[in-house]
Amino acid sequence: MEGSSEAAAREALSTEKAFEREKLPAWSEQITVRSVVVSTALGLFLSFIVMKLNLTSGIVPSLNMSAGLLAFFLMKTWTSALERCGIFPKPFTRQENTVVQTCVISCSSIAFSGGFGTYILGMSQKIAEGFDEAKTSINVEEPSLGRIIAFLFLVSFVGLFSIVPLRKIMIISYKLTYPSGSATAHLINSFHTPQGAIQAKQQVNILFKSFAGSFLWSLFQWFYSAGPGCGFSSFPTFGLEAYRRRFFFDFSATYVGVGMICPYIINFSLLLGSVVSWGLMWPYIESKRGLWYDEKLPRSSLHGLNGYQIFISIAMIIGDGLFNFLSILVRTSYDMYLKRTKPAEAAAKPFAGVDISERQALSFDDRRRTQVFLKDQIPTSIAAGAYVLLAAISVVAIPHIFRQLKPNHVVWAYVVAPVFAFCNAYGTGLTDWSLSSSYGKLAIFIFGASIGSEDGGVVAGLAACGLMMGIVSTASDLIQDFKTGYLTLTSPRSMFVSQVMGTGLGCIISPVVFWIFYKAYDVGLEEGYPAPYAKIYRGIALLGVNGWNQLPKYCLRFCLAFFLLAIAICALKEVAKTRNWWMQDYIPSALGMAVPFFLGSFFTIDMCVGSIVLYLWSKSDRVRAHTFAPAVASGLICGDGIWSLPSSILSLLNVNPPMCLRVFSADTNYQVEEFLWTLKNPGAT
Repeated sequence: MEGSSEAAAREALSTEKAFEREKLPAWSEQITVRSVVVSTALGLFLSFIVMKLNLTSGIVPSLNMSAGLLAFFLMKTWTSALERCGIFPKPFTRQENTVVQTCVISCSSIAFSGGFGTYILGMSQKIAEGFDEAKTSINVEEPSLGRIIAFLFLVSFVGLFSIVPLRKIMIISYKLTYPSGSATAHLINSFHTPQGAIQAKQQVNILFKSFAGSFLWSLFQWFYSAGPGCGFSSFPTFGLEAYRRRFFFDFSATYVGVGMICPYIINFSLLLGSVVSWGLMWPYIESKRGLWYDEKLPRSSLHGLNGYQIFISIAMIIGDGLFNFLSILVRTSYDMYLKRTKPAEAAAKPFAGVDISERQALSFDDRRRTQVFLKDQIPTSIAAGAYVLLAAISVVAIPHIFRQLKPNHVVWAYVVAPVFAFCNAYGTGLTDWSLSSSYGKLAIFIFGASIGSEDGGVVAGLAACGLMMGIVSTASDLIQDFKTGYLTLTSPRSMFVSQVMGTGLGCIISPVVFWIFYKAYDVGLEEGYPAPYAKIYRGIALLGVNGWNQLPKYCLRFCLAFFLLAIAICALKEVAKTRNWWMQDYIPSALGMAVPFFLGSFFTIDMCVGSIVLYLWSKSDRVRAHTFAPAVASGLICGDGIWSLPSSILSLLNVNPPMCLRVFSADTNYQVEEFLWTLKNPGAT
């Protein structure tokens, strides 16, 4: 009785119940002229911000929520202005809002995944001058606007077609959360909730309270961040020694919100991975400094500790993703076999991939969303055909753009790219982290090592990185947006068309924006726009052309061990789920463990705080926690995300924070006080 009453309560608090009386627009009606105009304007605006951040710090926050909010306000302003003029356009729907957000993000994300601050600049003579080797013409390619646009058009669209056939499995069968996509959907739903839905109004009220608190908290933190190592985000919560090991709570509302959305086991896996790596492995490997690698190497060198961090994490990510890819491939093949041999039985399974018990337990929201999501299918045959066609064109065209890459290299890249695209989309759904740059670094190393320095392996590796990043990044972005569309009842077909339009805009807008920065400023130099990751990517390419034996001692053995460990964890989880063992919910995620290996532990602690908040809330009031936790989490993520806009504008205007909050050790603090006392009393001794 208690379970049925709780289910009834959830049904009554349904989000989609509030929209039940609204007519669902056809997919072609969700894409309008005004949505295209607003998408282009916002895409151009955000591309400038992303490009500036990419060429300075190299750190670009997620702008999904910013795009959703800006799209809503611009479209509302548009329709309100027309109404004042006596023109009454079609109502602005949440589906149209989602389409605009998708187009804007797919456009502006090219400014990051396009590699303008990484592999493209890494090929240039300016960056090559900072290294002692491989500065010959075969290993240097100066940026060219036409070449960049052509290359981006070739590689960016392929990722969309590589992942489309797996969208149903990712979102419906595996129920991956895609935290940023889910938060954006909750935000858009809250904007368009019909009047009279009391529960929805409460959700909106809570979301905006959470949003306002998160935004104001981010604003407050900004005042104390006037320099590197300053501010609450660098506060040594657990002591200075733990801080040096990246164990600290960085007061990020975004990650606390993400932790409330992600499953408990994912947050636990992240924390476990950070303890294993930064708490145990890296201190041990550092103790071998001078034995396993040169003690004079800087911390960022891939010949030292950083090499272990990056390649061990990549090995675990690939192991986890490869196992899940093969598992899904088997299940998909069986489903296709049923459709061919037993069409009647396959047709009777509208929720193929979802267990019967799960179908019966689906809420009204889930039933409604699944029905819409499966309605406008994108034929697998068309997606596969488009992928093969674009790959064939690229095999011919890319070697003419970068002569160091041969047709057989491009063929191999397109063979393995769908595997990596799946791995990244799967990982993004679990942790909200897109690791496209990690797969790009792996491509640099593999192709550079196979081609060699004399044949232009440096440029070839960097170009292969661009190819891989273009495919892998757009694939994860598409599935993330599909999740947003799933939660807002937006047609997958309109989402895909919007993604294609946004990608096309980005392939033109982003290179033009980059060219403006490149011609107007000294991009690549320490003053102004240093593009720090361009040097890192060229360094990886140089490491690759020198061969695998240039890696630190025992690094390959560690990689193999953790690759096998990831497969073993996935296999154990699969067996436990199949046999319904009690321990299935307590087996960690190998991919979740791998993410903090090179990023550190700070965000894992934030996410665990989010899990603790949700757990305590669920214990006190399970129904309200189930209903309002997504709104609270979305508000936290959105408020912090929206702050990135004014923060970026302040940075563009060279407005710096007024204060620096920094914590010193007791000895250092005593020396500072003594120095300040000396300044105030110059005559004293």
